[in-house]
Amino acid sequence: MQITHVEVVPVEMRLRLPFRAAYRREKVVEQAAAVFVRIETRQGDVAWGCAAFDTALTGETLDSVTRACHACADRARDLNPLNTEYALAELSVLTQNTPSALCAFDIAFHDLLGLAAGLPLYRLLGGYRDRIQTSVSIGLGTVQETVEMAGDRVRQGFRILKIKGGLDPEEDVQRVRAVRRAFPSCTLRLDADGGYSIRQALDVAHALAGELEMLEQPISAAEGVEALRQVTMQSKTPILASQSVVGPEAALEIAGRKATHGISIKLATCGGIAPARQIGAVARAAQMTTMVGSLSEPALLIAAGLAFALSSPAVRYGDLDGHFDLEGDPTVARFLVEDGWLIATDVPGLGCIVEL
Repeated sequence: MQITHVEVVPVEMRLRLPFRAAYRREKVVEQAAAVFVRIETRQGDVAWGCAAFDTALTGETLDSVTRACHACADRARDLNPLNTEYALAELSVLTQNTPSALCAFDIAFHDLLGLAAGLPLYRLLGGYRDRIQTSVSIGLGTVQETVEMAGDRVRQGFRILKIKGGLDPEEDVQRVRAVRRAFPSCTLRLDADGGYSIRQALDVAHALAGELEMLEQPISAAEGVEALRQVTMQSKTPILASQSVVGPEAALEIAGRKATHGISIKLATCGGIAPARQIGAVARAAQMTTMVGSLSEPALLIAAGLAFALSSPAVRYGDLDGHFDLEGDPTVARFLVEDGWLIATDVPGLGCIVEL
């Protein structure tokens, strides 16, 4: 298969619900940026990829990611995208500081694989299931605001609520308990976004034991794997690593030291489906639970994350809500959302149309 044309298109979108996160402290996030990649082949196939990023997490910017995507576009014209491992290895040299750019070409090449095979990507990757239940995030706010936001999501059909925290441990406990009282049938997760100290993480984990399905990234990734391990060893609540899982090597260190009970894999931050599958294999061999997560990202990237999540029995949790509040997303997704479940359809490849 020969690539004849590659188009790189930066897009800026607004968030219907601006949010704060512990790793950003007081900064309110109102916009999200992405870079779309459109690939045409001599055989007449058109595939799409997408780069999404969070500057506070990876240091990437719209300019750096766009430049990396243009560099990859120039190199990709000389590559056969169906030789996926070789093609991505060639592009990885150009994207060492921009994993989201590598992700864009990774999912575009996987889209082409599905189109060439005439199969939806989730089947091509393994086809373990055709649907997964996703959590939906509840942003930082007062106790009352948290309950109100949770109520809006429950009315939309969601039954797994991921409450964002990390700025005030005592208030986070109050917020979780208030949501539990208001919606006792919902499953609750707490994502501290690296905002706690070890002592604070343990206090929250003990206080909410039996009330949380998991406590995600309780301390900063900068604190290191040993600090995560200290929390996990003493916690009565399952601990999941998220920002600490930047690639297969990091996942291997976490698994080898039994530093957490599970890991969250985000395609945008690890570089795409190929490295996500490597991380998933590490977690599966270590008998760790796996969640597939997302940033604030277009539905095209969610479709890729969904394909990966549906492909393997090792994936237990879905956290694929990053597209729900984006205004101006050019993606027309073919997967379905029903009462908090993401359901695949049998459209070849990623099954998405992008209207740019």
